[in-house]
Amino acid sequence: MKIRKLGIASATAVALLSLSGAAQAGGGHCSNETLRGSFGFIGHGEILGLIGPDGKVHPYAAPSILDDVALVTFDGVGHFTRTDFGVIAGLPKGGQVTFNPSQIGAYTVNADCTGTMKIIYTAGGAVPAGVETDLNIVVAADGTLIESVVYRAVTVAGASADGKVMCPPHCEQGVQESFEGKKVVIYGYR
Repeated sequence: MKIRKLGIASATAVALLSLSGAAQAGGGHCSNETLRGSFGFIGHGEILGLIGPDGKVHPYAAPSILDDVALVTFDGVGHFTRTDFGVIAGLPKGGQVTFNPSQIGAYTVNADCTGTMKIIYTAGGAVPAGVETDLNIVVAADGTLIESVVYRAVTVAGASADGKVMCPPHCEQGVQESFEGKKVVIYGYR
């Protein structure tokens, strides 16, 4: 009799675990609340040129390699602040050798742990106000890791090497950039 009760209890536990996994897979488990607190980001990529009215990248005279570190603080409801330091083509962005805290943004995390981030540079930093970087993100590792790729980058000035595209009015850049963010954990606290 005890063996039978143990078998029923085991079968019930397996069924509950299976259902909880199915519910989690179907309904998801991420939301904007998944991102709360500070994340350290590192980014790397290339700025290739301007995107013309034809939808194609018109290269700059030479692509510029970008390396960037940032601290992003998420509020859990869809907004963040950001400070970063970056190097483009071997020189500090905007000639500034300190971190640039003049950035704000918005984010959305979907139930399947995919989402978007929009970084907007504000006045007073190394990068001119109005520069924007939009990323598609995946939240992983129980909300402690963010993998991302830039899908849109807006600049405020520039020209392609062939002179066919000028900014303004065509101010969207062709870029190949990715960023990775890890939750800042201090003394074991999240």
